Amino acid sequence: MKAAFVLRVSQLQAALRRGLFGPQALAFLPAMVLAAFWLGGEPMLIIAALGLPVLFVFAGGNTQAFPSEGKGNQLDLIGTKAAISLLDESLERARAGGLSTAAMLVELSGLDEIAATSGETTAQTMRDLSLSRLRNTLRKEDRAVRLGDSRYLVVLGASVRLDLEALLQLATRLQTAIEEPAMIENAMRYVTSSVGFCGSPRLATNATGKDMMEAAQIALSEASSNGPSAIRAWSENMRAAHLEKNSLKSEIDRALNNGQIQPWFQPQVCTSTGTISGVEALARWIHPERGIVPPAQFLRILEESGRMGRLSEVILQHSLTALRSWDQAGLEIPRVSVNFSDIELRDPRLVERIQWELDRFGLTPNRLGIEVLETVIAGSPEGYVARNIVALGDLGCHMDLDDFGTGHASITALRRFRVHRLKIDRSFVTRVDRDEDQHRMLAAVLGMADRLGLETLAEGVESVGEHALLGQLGCDHVQGFGIARPMPPDQIVTWAKEHAERIAEAQNLGRRSG
Repeated sequence: MKAAFVLRVSQLQAALRRGLFGPQALAFLPAMVLAAFWLGGEPMLIIAALGLPVLFVFAGGNTQAFPSEGKGNQLDLIGTKAAISLLDESLERARAGGLSTAAMLVELSGLDEIAATSGETTAQTMRDLSLSRLRNTLRKEDRAVRLGDSRYLVVLGASVRLDLEALLQLATRLQTAIEEPAMIENAMRYVTSSVGFCGSPRLATNATGKDMMEAAQIALSEASSNGPSAIRAWSENMRAAHLEKNSLKSEIDRALNNGQIQPWFQPQVCTSTGTISGVEALARWIHPERGIVPPAQFLRILEESGRMGRLSEVILQHSLTALRSWDQAGLEIPRVSVNFSDIELRDPRLVERIQWELDRFGLTPNRLGIEVLETVIAGSPEGYVARNIVALGDLGCHMDLDDFGTGHASITALRRFRVHRLKIDRSFVTRVDRDEDQHRMLAAVLGMADRLGLETLAEGVESVGEHALLGQLGCDHVQGFGIARPMPPDQIVTWAKEHAERIAEAQNLGRRSG
């Protein structure tokens, strides 16, 4: 009831502003005063003189459409409700004049680090400076406010031309201004920013400020997930993808608990003998209605919702179950390798949990491979991550350094963390049989690994030529679509038997030809 009353008052104020203070009314204001005098004499003139200011104040005529910097009437920090009101007002003005408006959300990254190292006062100074930089980049009729510790809203005043190109250019200027290094308390401070925006032409004609805010939030979420310093414009396709993502997010726990998310396994083979040297467990979500959900899509959801630890438990249990079943079927698969992210490696009970699972399945630690990204090792010299990696190596697990060549792990780190094998990133492998530069680079990596006494495994092998050349260069193991695609555990049994038959047949042919 109260909200409806406030809305009606606001609508009346807007109508009075248009009627009393629009260009057409201002032009006739002298005539209105003169008419009052002629019709009623001095009493009517006094009434007009007193009444018009009252109406002016009620209608909000003493405020600017968008208060400008330095006027003392522009709030710095507002809530969501007030922000939506700003957008409603901006949309109303734009539609009244047949013009366009837009909302931009800017999210800063790096403020937490500034607060942790230099204190909250320094971080607040950076927030205020960032807001000032946004306002100084905008026009007088635009508005910039802060919505939280690291988020800002920019509302653009009504304009004739606010197409995608113009908005992208403005977003880039805002981002450049806000990311300029700042000298605060005798030290240079740095932040990065993600920008998501939505222009009114992309919305329905009856869209509200809430609709525009939600659209900008979706665009910002997409930008933040592709950051740092990403910019995204809202679109209807983005909205559909966001709805699908939210739908999957609501189902993720059920999928983990009822077996929809399980590992599929990609074989790894020895280049000298051709035999299976292991398999890598790769998470797959088999949705009952959607089919196979792309890993990149649901892994992001798991990470954002803090479920990576639960995923690790599920993949480990299913992997060890599969390994034991292959043993019982008479297959010789030495090891199953499982990926562990830095989030999972921070778990102080990780080593204890893995030891318990191995004991439960009656498997020795060397049957489990722990795959850790090179970037994780390079960025975690101390703390739980480092201690867990060292402890897993001491336990006897086989340690693989994944995506080698994409990070900056030192030789000392390779020794300290007891790395057994380097998994060479596919960027070094692609077209190695046809690109001389790739050939030389890969040969250098393999030579270094050989001198350090480390095994090597090349990922992303897709052709017979790549497979053959890797063997010639001394790479110990290969993995990729050219060998086999990831498959469910029961299909591994069939594939392994067929692969063993092919190896035996090739050996027989070799003996006959010899």
